[in-house]
Amino acid sequence: MSNERTPLITSGVCGLNVTAAVCGTDADPTQESSSGTPNQNPRKLNTFFGVMVPTVLSMFSIVLFLRTGFVVGHAGLLQALLMVVVAYTIISLTILSICAISTNGAIQGGGAYYMISRSLGPEFGGSIGLMFFLAKIFACGGYVLGLVEAILDVFGADPDSSVSTGVRVLPQGYWYTVLYSAVILLLCLLVCLVGAHIYSRTAFVILLVVTVSLLSVFISSVAVKPQEFIITHHGPSNQTLHYNASYTGFSATTLKNNLGPGYSLDYSTNSVMSFATVFAVMFTSCTGIMAGANMSGELKNPSVAIPKGTIIAVSYTFIVYVLLFLMISATCDRTLLIQDYGFLQRINLWPPFVTIGIYCASLSAAMCAMIGASRILHALALDHLFGLPLAPAAITSASGNPWVAVLFTWGLTQCVVFAGELNAIAGLVTVFYLLAYAAVDLACLALEWASAPNFRPTFQLFSWHTCLLGIVSCLAMMFVINPVYSSGSIVLLLLLLLFLHYRSPTSSWGYISQALIFHQVRKYLLMLDVRKDHVKFWRPQVLLMVANPRSSSQLILFVNQLKKGGLYVLGHVQLGDLDTLPSDPVQQQYNFWMSLVDKLGVKAFVDLTLSPTVRQGTQHLLRITGLGGMKPNMLILGFYDSCTPEDFLLQDSAFCDTAVERGGEDEFNFGVDLPSLQAHFPPVRDAESPRWLAPEEYVGIISDAIKMNKSVCLGRYFFQLEGEDKDSKVDGSERIIDVWPLNLLQPGSRDYEDVCSLFLLQMACVLNMSNKWRHAKMRIFLNVGTASSDQGWMVNEETFRELLRKLRIRASIKIVPWDSVVQHHTPTAEPAQAPSKSFLSAVNHMLMEHSSQATVRFLYLPQPPSQRSQSQVFLAQLEAVTNELGPTLLIHGVTPVTYTDL
Repeated sequence: MSNERTPLITSGVCGLNVTAAVCGTDADPTQESSSGTPNQNPRKLNTFFGVMVPTVLSMFSIVLFLRTGFVVGHAGLLQALLMVVVAYTIISLTILSICAISTNGAIQGGGAYYMISRSLGPEFGGSIGLMFFLAKIFACGGYVLGLVEAILDVFGADPDSSVSTGVRVLPQGYWYTVLYSAVILLLCLLVCLVGAHIYSRTAFVILLVVTVSLLSVFISSVAVKPQEFIITHHGPSNQTLHYNASYTGFSATTLKNNLGPGYSLDYSTNSVMSFATVFAVMFTSCTGIMAGANMSGELKNPSVAIPKGTIIAVSYTFIVYVLLFLMISATCDRTLLIQDYGFLQRINLWPPFVTIGIYCASLSAAMCAMIGASRILHALALDHLFGLPLAPAAITSASGNPWVAVLFTWGLTQCVVFAGELNAIAGLVTVFYLLAYAAVDLACLALEWASAPNFRPTFQLFSWHTCLLGIVSCLAMMFVINPVYSSGSIVLLLLLLLFLHYRSPTSSWGYISQALIFHQVRKYLLMLDVRKDHVKFWRPQVLLMVANPRSSSQLILFVNQLKKGGLYVLGHVQLGDLDTLPSDPVQQQYNFWMSLVDKLGVKAFVDLTLSPTVRQGTQHLLRITGLGGMKPNMLILGFYDSCTPEDFLLQDSAFCDTAVERGGEDEFNFGVDLPSLQAHFPPVRDAESPRWLAPEEYVGIISDAIKMNKSVCLGRYFFQLEGEDKDSKVDGSERIIDVWPLNLLQPGSRDYEDVCSLFLLQMACVLNMSNKWRHAKMRIFLNVGTASSDQGWMVNEETFRELLRKLRIRASIKIVPWDSVVQHHTPTAEPAQAPSKSFLSAVNHMLMEHSSQATVRFLYLPQPPSQRSQSQVFLAQLEAVTNELGPTLLIHGVTPVTYTDL
């Protein structure tokens, strides 16, 4: 099985190579250390230390001690509880998806990014991974700003006094806030550079401290007596505002007054709050549910630890928040809740309990966010999704710590703290997280809808209903919180998707899109009933037999224009007998042929077979190619002549080494690079090379197709056709399509309305509707005898014009007298008698005279002879008629394809 860490692409932005030396990684994709010695195993953390502790601390963060009063004071108890229920419902739905994905296979480092990218593919995974990285960056900045706010509440200088007193010695102001944030970020950086293992051990001590602080809050609500406070804030025009607030202890009156909402001015941002803005701040407490998942690279058993630890941690924090909301609603008046974020310190038995809890929770959440963000960035760098800009982030220490990714994260977080206020970035943090959660739900929904047999998560408490509800809830709350941020984040996501899509990264991860497409295609193929086919909805469904793409590429490109949205299959017969071979050689060739299709830019399938003869192999393909109602109704062959073919692959720039320099379309084409593709297909046949196909076998293939009710086309001189490649700007305005609907080898036949003639007209019309032939001029040539006094040909001309009008075919009609040609034809009693060479030469001369300027010609292909001995004569006739004509398609239609009614 391919390694899940197989790099996606081998070069970076603008085609610059990203080698192992640049990335600091070994050639082995599992190697993550930049040193020459093998890595120590970084997977050391269990469920409690690796998932529960960081998740609980991240969900408590600053909201627990600094924003619970803000939420209840503005929204009231009822709306605050509603916010908690809504928020936890959304994250619970996402947790179900996380548990399902994480228990469906081994999880590597990168957490949510790893889950999404391995489920939805590199484009969606990479874009959402980068968005989730940005969410972690902003969250980390928010936690740091909250910590600075808490520090200034205790140690900040009094705004009423110009002299520092007691412990309130720290000057306050915007730039001082940025300075203090930078110092705290430097501390977080030092801890993260040491490694996640040190943090996880420290986090347990921090959790104990936070738990003690939390217990002191609940105990103080009973033990502390009612108190009155005077709260001071800076107002507009340098005014100082004073507010009288009170702590009442448990009181039914206080609870009643706090039930309803009371949205008012927020003293930190000087803006009026609403349900959306308060919910955005409150939801930051729910953004830590993936803290454990982001540590997946350090967990001993992530498939067990992530679901178990996350569910327990979320349940615990939900209970704590509900109890805390109830407690403060019954003990504190609204003024105290709204005007003092740090009111819990005022009403505590020993205020330092709360102070220490705030510092520990905020600092821990900041470090957890920084570590989580660095792990996501490291995973993105290992996958080479964004090339050279992120390449250094793949470098790790000897112990496996991605220290460069930590430095990247620290630098970006330093930029975020310039916002200066926690509430100013809370909305953006929440929107980014909700988008990431919606992506996780989408990944699980896609896996469930794809019905892949290998999607067998051990966690079963989910369904597509919960996934879909989670997606809708996340997107709805995004726009409720901030429509501008939501729209901007989605636009950014789409831009990243387009960027990664046009870089065309390929991977061995598997593509959920392929599973979904298979599921839908199978369903619609079953609905495509061949018994309901009707001639007015006919379209060409082509099987083009290719001996060697080197000499057939121009014909492949031309037929791509001829298919008109129908089925197009490239068929190839490998000569051999499976009984004498150790394995099937055909299976190893599919990648090369698919790469050829990609290079040529044609919309075609590939079907290969192994057979003792080409004729027998073609019969196989005619019978088994396609599925249900999508099966070929037309066989196209290259012409059988003695011409020495040219090597098209040596002429097309897409198959030359310079194509790599143009921007990397050759990057990691599923293991088939350009030299391998060139070497796979054999050289073109020279004059002395033996033919794989005898004339009798070639004519037999034509007869077989007609017997199987398949129309047949023979293409000659298409190596002379130019302007069919995907980069060509040809619009067809200078092209000419000539159609000769009469059977030129049987002058006695004057039926222009038989099935074969109408088939010629239809195919020419189809070509005229394609992009590169849309403006081409179409000419139809009618051969008439004018020597006799009979003027019936004029009536036939009018009849034919009426037919073209009914068929809605726009073409000019050219009358070609061919008495001088017919006089070379000697009628015989034997129908199989071959026309004379002089007659064939005269026909060729007539075609050269009237169609020398045509870009392509459509000729009537007669019925092949039934006797095998006549095969060479038949081919000689066709060769003589089309000699030096230029691109020509000989067509024999066997089914009605035109319809004049509605």
